[in-house]
Amino acid sequence: MSITDTRAGRGPRHSRRAPGHHALRAVMAAVLFVVTFAGTGAAFAYQSLQGGVERHDLDDILGSDRPTTTEPDNPDDALEGEAYNILVMGTDSREGEENASLGGGQDSVEGMRSDTTLLVHVAADRSRVDVVSIPRDLLVTIPSCQLPDGTSTYEQYDTMFNSAFALGGGTGDVGYAAGCTVRTVEAMTGIFIHDFVVVDMAGFKDMVDAIGGVDMCFDEDLYSEDAKLDISAGCHTLDGETALAVARARKGVGLGDGSDIGRIDRQQELLTNMVEQVLDRNILTNSTELYQFLQAATSSLTTSERIGNLTTMAGLAYSLRGTEMDGVNFATVPFDWAGNRVRPNYLSEELWTSIRDDEPMALPPDPDATDEAPDGTGDTGDTAGGDGTDDTAGAGEG
Repeated sequence: MSITDTRAGRGPRHSRRAPGHHALRAVMAAVLFVVTFAGTGAAFAYQSLQGGVERHDLDDILGSDRPTTTEPDNPDDALEGEAYNILVMGTDSREGEENASLGGGQDSVEGMRSDTTLLVHVAADRSRVDVVSIPRDLLVTIPSCQLPDGTSTYEQYDTMFNSAFALGGGTGDVGYAAGCTVRTVEAMTGIFIHDFVVVDMAGFKDMVDAIGGVDMCFDEDLYSEDAKLDISAGCHTLDGETALAVARARKGVGLGDGSDIGRIDRQQELLTNMVEQVLDRNILTNSTELYQFLQAATSSLTTSERIGNLTTMAGLAYSLRGTEMDGVNFATVPFDWAGNRVRPNYLSEELWTSIRDDEPMALPPDPDATDEAPDGTGDTGDTAGGDGTDDTAGAGEG
């Protein structure tokens, strides 16, 4: 597996430990395991897992004003033979007792924002899976988005990317929050998004706990009051709450310049280690532990209609059975600093074009770019609403 870092427009580089060769197959096996419940007399377990997924019809939310795409002859067959794009989002919503506790209280931050956003592109021939991290501080145009009550939001310009989730989710509906984010990504990239997945803070915590924690090593002490993070240098097995704090933390001791870019690196490493943890602890061969993990995973998901069907998930996994780990790549949207935010640079369009054309990600180096934020501008703040300028206490780690 190659991990590509395109911060500030730079080209590929191997920047962190990658999972073993069989990691992708392990994840696919876990998904396939869910479906086998129905065929082995454990239909109740299957229905329990399926019932935990909250699904939304993306077409009803977005309408027809979207990029063009080629639909397969059999749309229920995991889009086999066609390129497939899915938007994966983490949310800092304080909805529910556990999310409120993890986020600093129900009233600590109003509304919801997208924390981590990943554009996952699966090649039509299933030879590649390209994953692009979209910084939440990226300045973009957010188009008008439909709301559940039939009204629409106003188009907004030069606004932080994660405001799209907040705008669409203004009524508390996660499906419409995801829909506005999908609409923003489609407007920015010209790439048709087939499906979406949203996971909340409690779900992430529960998944880590279900695998017995995740191992990570740190070169220095990390501390963030907002993210409730306090961990010493060295190697640790993180429980779910601490792992969530590591994923959320931006500002504090040992966290670099406080930007979302540094946090993206930690998040990708954390996710990589979680996959390795599943393998190392043989969770895939232990029915009880695997069911507990899948129960934690599915109970935390809000998805579009198709991908939220466990049979469809398994079909997609099966279609990827021949994909090798060296065909899985991570990148970050190429950008230039814009004060204490970031803005897509000219390389980003080359990246989007390659994905639209279902070709390997175009990541040419930019020798004039810089890896660091301007002096004094590393603190990227946060948005509690739609204008991307507020830095609400506690929201900065959301």
